[in-house]
Amino acid sequence: MEKLLEEFSLGLFVWQTLLFVGLLLLLKKYAWGPILSAVNEREEGIKNALSAADNAKKEMENLQADNQKLLKEARAEREAMLKEARELKNKMIDDAKVEAKDQANKLVAQAQAAIETEKKAAIADLKAQVADLSISIAEKVLGEELSNKGKQEKLVESMLDDTSLN
Repeated sequence: MEKLLEEFSLGLFVWQTLLFVGLLLLLKKYAWGPILSAVNEREEGIKNALSAADNAKKEMENLQADNQKLLKEARAEREAMLKEARELKNKMIDDAKVEAKDQANKLVAQAQAAIETEKKAAIADLKAQVADLSISIAEKVLGEELSNKGKQEKLVESMLDDTSLN
């Protein structure tokens, strides 16, 4: 260190200082300005990219939330449609059952009415046949009974005995 102090030259020091300051001014004007502006531009670009990424992330979250909401609404709508379809199916089945029961009741009532009509007609026919048969038998019996005078009197007396005076 002593050697440095002994060989120290003030002129050389001034020249070196001037050259160093000049070099610093040249570097500042031509190198540091563009380097710093490039660094600043890069920094701004990175900030913009980060903010764009944040915005994209927020937008993606919003879209996912909207998608979830739409899916939930679609599911709810599907469930409502299925429920409505089930209710409509059950109503149609119930209506068909009621209509079938009504038709069956009408058919049974018509069948019973037809049976009753046929029964009455058969009974009337049977009565007519019985009456005809009775008349025919009565004619034969009376014809035979009335052919003999003694039998006629006996028949009249038994009939009179059977009837009572009111």
